[in-house]
Amino acid sequence: MTTQRPIDDAHGAALEARFARRVAAALDERELGHDIGQRLRVARDQALMRARHARSSATGVLQVGGGGAALSGPPWWLRLASLAPLILLSAGLLLIDRLNTHEEMVAAADIDAVLLADELPPSAYSDPGFGEFLKLPNP
Repeated sequence: MTTQRPIDDAHGAALEARFARRVAAALDERELGHDIGQRLRVARDQALMRARHARSSATGVLQVGGGGAALSGPPWWLRLASLAPLILLSAGLLLIDRLNTHEEMVAAADIDAVLLADELPPSAYSDPGFGEFLKLPNP
C-alpha cells in the first residue's frame, strides 16, 4: 500500500509538464489520421482559449464581445464604502482642531475677563511676578 502525499503547486506543475512532454513525444512518433489531427487541433485551441480566459480574469480584465476589454472590479458602492474610513478620519481631525481652537479662545477670554475685572494698578502688569498672579485661582 502506498501513501499519498499532498502535491504542492510547484511539484504539480512539474508533473504536468513531464506528462505533456511524454504525450507530445508519443504523438510525434506516430502517424495520426487527418480526423485525429483535427480533433487535437480543436482541443488545443479550446485549451488555449480557457487559459487566456483564466489569465485575463486573474488580472482583472475581461474579454468582451469582439475582443475589446473592460476593467472588472468591485461595484461602485463598495469602492465608495472603502472611502468611508478616510472621510470619518478627516472629519474627526477637523472636529478636534475646532475644539482645540475653541478651548484656546475660551482660556484667553477667561484670562482677559479676570484681568479686566480685577483692580490692579498699571504698574502691576509690568511686574515680574505678574505671571504668577495669573496662575492663581479666581477668588
